[in-house]
Amino acid sequence: MRAGAAKQRIVSKGAEKGRRKFLRFFPDGFQDEKYFAWERGYKWRAHERWRELLDRPVYKSLLKAGEFSDISARALKTLSGTNLLFSFESMALRDAVRSPLGARRFAEGLFDFVYGRAPLPRRFDDWCQTVASLPKKQSRVLTHPVITVFGFIAQPETHIFFKPTVTRTAAERYGFDFHYQSRPSWETYRNVLDFGAAVAADLRDLKPKDMIDIQSFIWVIGSSEYE
Repeated sequence: MRAGAAKQRIVSKGAEKGRRKFLRFFPDGFQDEKYFAWERGYKWRAHERWRELLDRPVYKSLLKAGEFSDISARALKTLSGTNLLFSFESMALRDAVRSPLGARRFAEGLFDFVYGRAPLPRRFDDWCQTVASLPKKQSRVLTHPVITVFGFIAQPETHIFFKPTVTRTAAERYGFDFHYQSRPSWETYRNVLDFGAAVAADLRDLKPKDMIDIQSFIWVIGSSEYE
């Protein structure tokens, strides 16, 4: 290895097994047509809807005009056609932004999380506090999927979507030391990002494009849908 080159990561047996499982379903990897149809396509379309409905200039203009309910409706619309949230999470989120107060908190907090200039750890924890403060009726809205879904859709080059059960199963199978807390926080999310970074390093020859590919890989190795 030449001087100054990055040290090569040692790929675990679990990582190799996960790769074989992924390629068994999608022989052409992230370029596989079936992979796009089953995993990447609907997530990418959600990202395109976000760019159409809530890119930074549009979002900022709507905030300035006080259109908080419209922002909330647009954010929820980006999730249409996806199965990223459970139905009870979607319902809880809709209930949470139904009131003017809930819509305002949601709209302002989400803008700061996605487009703010503060360091990511602070923005993430502030976003957790915002979601925790939203009005709730029957189901709680503060879940890891609700917290992470909009960052993932808005900025898939940066953010990952976190389904706790599947991700923890995938990490165990992969051989990654995953530290989990049930209440959303930067500490747990940082661990998810670290897992994603490890997967990306191991799969660099397959050329994953972004966190959509990494999250999809994690889903395939951890979900019972792919047993």
